Amino acid sequence: MTESSKNLLYYGDNLDVMRRHIKDETVDLVYLDPPFNSNTNYNVLFAEKDGSKAASQIQAFSDTWTWNQESEAVFAEIVMGGGKVSDCLQAFRTFLGECDMLAYLVMMAPRLVELRRVMKTTASIYLHCDPVASHYLKTLMDAVFGPANYLNEVIWKRTSAHSGSKRWGPVHDVILFYTKSSAFVWNQVFQDYSEDYIERFYRFLDKKGHYRVGDLTGAGTRTGESGQPWQGVNPTDAGRHWAVPNKVLQELFNNEYERWTVQQKLDALNNAGLIYWPPKGKVPGFKRYFNEKAGVSITDVITDINPIGAQAAERLGYPTQKPVALLERIISASSNPGDIVLDPFCGCGTTIAAAQKLGRPWIGIDITHLAINLIKVRLKDSFGDSAIFKVIGEPVSVPDAERLAESDPYQFQWWALGLVGARPVEQKKGADKGIDGRIIFEGDKKGVFESVILSVKAGKTGSAHVRDLKGVLEREKAAIGVLISMQEPTKDMKIEAATAGFYESSLWNKKYPKIQLLTVAELLSGKTVEMPPIRQISATFKKAPKPTNKLTEQHEMDV
Repeated sequence: MTESSKNLLYYGDNLDVMRRHIKDETVDLVYLDPPFNSNTNYNVLFAEKDGSKAASQIQAFSDTWTWNQESEAVFAEIVMGGGKVSDCLQAFRTFLGECDMLAYLVMMAPRLVELRRVMKTTASIYLHCDPVASHYLKTLMDAVFGPANYLNEVIWKRTSAHSGSKRWGPVHDVILFYTKSSAFVWNQVFQDYSEDYIERFYRFLDKKGHYRVGDLTGAGTRTGESGQPWQGVNPTDAGRHWAVPNKVLQELFNNEYERWTVQQKLDALNNAGLIYWPPKGKVPGFKRYFNEKAGVSITDVITDINPIGAQAAERLGYPTQKPVALLERIISASSNPGDIVLDPFCGCGTTIAAAQKLGRPWIGIDITHLAINLIKVRLKDSFGDSAIFKVIGEPVSVPDAERLAESDPYQFQWWALGLVGARPVEQKKGADKGIDGRIIFEGDKKGVFESVILSVKAGKTGSAHVRDLKGVLEREKAAIGVLISMQEPTKDMKIEAATAGFYESSLWNKKYPKIQLLTVAELLSGKTVEMPPIRQISATFKKAPKPTNKLTEQHEMDV
């Protein structure tokens, strides 16, 4: 990493960020949840239809690809580079033709190559995808990382039920697990026992708790101590011999048991209440008590981590958000405290939040200011001042803001709203215009909420814009209206704003201008909206919960 800060949040195209900012072999774990090429307008990433602009420069919430000039240029660059990735993409083109799926795979290929470059020899990578593209992505990852470094196809059951039209209901995502070499980090992680598992396998109960009965004998006869009778039971009669659980004896008696005969060991277990004597039959068994702390080793089918329910405290209102528990499991298994975790499509920051909680430095990259703003708020809500990080790529001056406004007005709008903690308002077709963002606060009466509406203008502004905002304020019955502009407001604009009067709060014994004019320069210098304090409700996205001490348990079902 080239920056001095360990926790880094980048705004920009992840391919460009990795090439310019992340050094070779500096990352310990990669998790990426790229858009799935699902032809759904919800996820954050790159799409440009006419090929006149780089595919990474379009606005958020579009998960659709079309083969275009950018795709062709990237394809040519990879093919000219030669090697397995070149062979793989050429084979895809022969098989698929110039279709949307090929455009998606061409977008992913150079990013996977860069991810391998930045990974340490001991690093692992988890690619989260859906079955629509998982088989193509696995072939591409085989080309990048080598088939020998494929470890698992992990299945996550992301929903409890989903009807399918003339097919099996699709309820799972795929997570492809690869390593850079055979010297990868792996920690044994356990998941909680299910109630069904306990009832099925630990069906016996005594004053010590639930237990199951295991064998005390092994197959085959012996002529030594293990073949001699004990408590009137001769294992030889059944063609078996005594098989004493020495691990349990070690836990109970340390090394003392090593001097004992097999029969003395059995006596010790019996005196400890660990021998099961069946009501019928002669051969005793060994009581294996249920150990809550042990858990079950994680498997490649994940059914105990549910998707985020509609009313779950964890839900932040971001499309395709994954449960923190899922990322905690991955990070715990494939990294150690102090290891650097990278998420190049970090979205609402679930990987970052999990890494922060588990003591792993992190790098997050996203192409939208909407995501960057959300992550900053999420870290503050969840970790307070303990989350120390640096944001790179955001405008820090008026010229920076002007360049952003010129290159992408939507990103400028989201960035400006983020400066005052406002939630962007989705402009649906046919919806009333004039509102770019909102801030919600509780009014003087408990449970009664008021709103601040915001309008963002990057170009020339005049008194007509203030009059329009006053009209929207009246229409929406909002408490306060704010116009954010690049230019200084004119004298006429200030007069027009002043005529709107004040919003009065008896609770706070204060008056707030109903129409406020703020410039980007003022916001960058620290000025913000004059309004009552936000107490019960998050200004931007739903407030992220504080982390718990143990690994997150997410039991809400999606409804």
